[in-house]
Amino acid sequence: MARDPRYDILFEPVKIGPVVAPNRFYQVPHCNGGGYRDPSAVAEMRKVKSEGGWGVIFTEQVELHHSSEITPYIELHLWDDKDIPMLAKMADAMHEHRSLAGIELAYSGVNGPNLYSREVPRAPSALPIRTFTNDPVSARAMDKKDIRDLRRWHRNAFIRAKQAGYDLICLYGAHGFGVIQHFLSRATNQRTDEYGGSLQNRARLMRELIEEGKDAVGDTMAITLRLSLDELVGSVGFGNEEVRDLIEMHSELPDLWDLAHGAWEDCSGTSRFKEEGAQQSLVEGIKQLTTKPVVGVGRFTSPDVMVKQVRNGILDFIGCARPSIADPFLPKKIDEGRIEDIRECIGCNICVSGDMTMSLSRCTQNPTFMEEWRKGWHPEKIEKRGSDDNVLVVGAGPAGLEAARALGKRGYDVALAEALTEPGGRVARECLLPGLSAWGRVRDYRVYQLSQMANVQTYFDSKLSADDIMDFGFAHVAVATGANWRSDGVGRYHTMAIPSDGSVPVYSPDDIMNGTLIPGNVLVFDDDHYYMGGVIAEKLAEQGSQVTLLTPAAYVSDWSRNTLDQSFIHQRLVSAGVSPLLNRGLAEIKAGQYVSECVYTGSFLAHDIDGIVLVTSQIQNDSVWRGLESRQNEWSDAGIKSVRVIGDAEAPAPIAWATYAGHRYARLLDTDDIGDTLPFKREVAQLSS
Repeated sequence: MARDPRYDILFEPVKIGPVVAPNRFYQVPHCNGGGYRDPSAVAEMRKVKSEGGWGVIFTEQVELHHSSEITPYIELHLWDDKDIPMLAKMADAMHEHRSLAGIELAYSGVNGPNLYSREVPRAPSALPIRTFTNDPVSARAMDKKDIRDLRRWHRNAFIRAKQAGYDLICLYGAHGFGVIQHFLSRATNQRTDEYGGSLQNRARLMRELIEEGKDAVGDTMAITLRLSLDELVGSVGFGNEEVRDLIEMHSELPDLWDLAHGAWEDCSGTSRFKEEGAQQSLVEGIKQLTTKPVVGVGRFTSPDVMVKQVRNGILDFIGCARPSIADPFLPKKIDEGRIEDIRECIGCNICVSGDMTMSLSRCTQNPTFMEEWRKGWHPEKIEKRGSDDNVLVVGAGPAGLEAARALGKRGYDVALAEALTEPGGRVARECLLPGLSAWGRVRDYRVYQLSQMANVQTYFDSKLSADDIMDFGFAHVAVATGANWRSDGVGRYHTMAIPSDGSVPVYSPDDIMNGTLIPGNVLVFDDDHYYMGGVIAEKLAEQGSQVTLLTPAAYVSDWSRNTLDQSFIHQRLVSAGVSPLLNRGLAEIKAGQYVSECVYTGSFLAHDIDGIVLVTSQIQNDSVWRGLESRQNEWSDAGIKSVRVIGDAEAPAPIAWATYAGHRYARLLDTDDIGDTLPFKREVAQLSS
């Protein structure tokens, strides 16, 4: 298919200083949980994006000196020459399909606790270190020698980046993480010398670093600057008005202005709280202050929105991080007129959680993300079927849909049987909850792909038993029958059912999603700690209930700190009239009341209540699989070669785990049994003599 002419503007080359980007698709720096621990995995992931058509591809933040590092988070290093080969491998990977290779250099300053290097942190002013975990460490104020050292360390890093083969250097001064922002912001710069006070003075270090960087790398590399559009910390912060003043004062200084939102949680807000293009009001008009190109972000997934950003003079480049993870081939699909084939980012931020938990990132939409090198999985290519056998997939939730899609692409004849009258499983219900409509893309993408495959047939209203499956004669069976929320309260706080005398009606999230209304005072007991407890509480409040959210954790939706939206969840709940009750567990239910207990002291409080929703854990629906397993000696006579349980039916987890399970099943079907061999590649450090 040919590209729609409406999108031609997205494929125009754009000059960035001494280099030229082949199009306007700009993968801004993003973390991935790999960093120095998994450099080959990171390199292959970036290579796939080059193949997918991104004109500019950046690394994540690269720590340029050991005196400012952010352990325990796993980022890339450029501490000395030994780091050059690793980074050169990434640059080569980005260049393989003619993308420009960019490296983001970071000196974290007041965000660098130095837990590994044990160096004393340095910052513009003496302040406590500002980290996610509130590390009990302070930074000392840089003196003039420290600033000269910092400038030299940057020059060294510029030269090493050039040796590694990069085309662009991005200086990181956004999200509150970079020393440039710390100098620019009055919140972190309380100096009275020539580096403090006026905006001109606070920008001095920025000017010096860029000017000296250009001297160091000559006219072969572009130097870009990444800034937050607004710190969003009140009048003492680096606000949008000052950002505009800064850009107007230094309009021609960097080769490109890379503009992010506020803090990371503002810039990478989940779809529950941030719409596509959410930063437009902050960036609008800035392009008129400079002749240099401007890139901005906004979880862009629609090519029509992208075109408007360019045609309306808002942006020159479409900056993407999460959309480039969900679909590394997004530019190529637009170029080839295959808009319907784009795996649109759902904005769940499960990718971010990888970085926050120091593990490899995942993607709900793209189960191959960060498995490109480890497992050899390509997002658009898959091995042909291993035989002529057919496959029955039982259940059309996220695991079943992905299994059927990938199996169909491999060339198998697939029957997808769903007990209900619509596809999607848990996604079909959850996307109707407050703020989660974008999650329906998990279902919609896969349903469309299946509709294009003549070798995949979907059967609704088809609840199958083990007996039914034995009679069908399919060679392979994948059981993806999902899970249900428990209504007995079993979870982390209670490993057995919560004591109850039956005097208060008790519900599960499934009941609420199925339309149950609970008038009066309602307790939501959240022992799951991800998004469901907060969303259910919000839905009940919308329906007019007086809601208390009780949790043993110190935060509502505690695990959502890893997806950067915990604070927004708390704000939303309070504004909806929900009363959070933290650090207390649900001890028992009796006499029309619930009894809560302090998780620290064990003290009890009794509260009158009209209804209780227990958001504690899910239990797998695996009876069909167990029925088939119990008849394994009959499989051969029935023509069955294999039976597998996948996704939530095996063990409940977030949706990204389910799509991964479905994809893995499809990839491994009819492949050789590797026994105890490690199922993925890894980097193993060599012992030094």
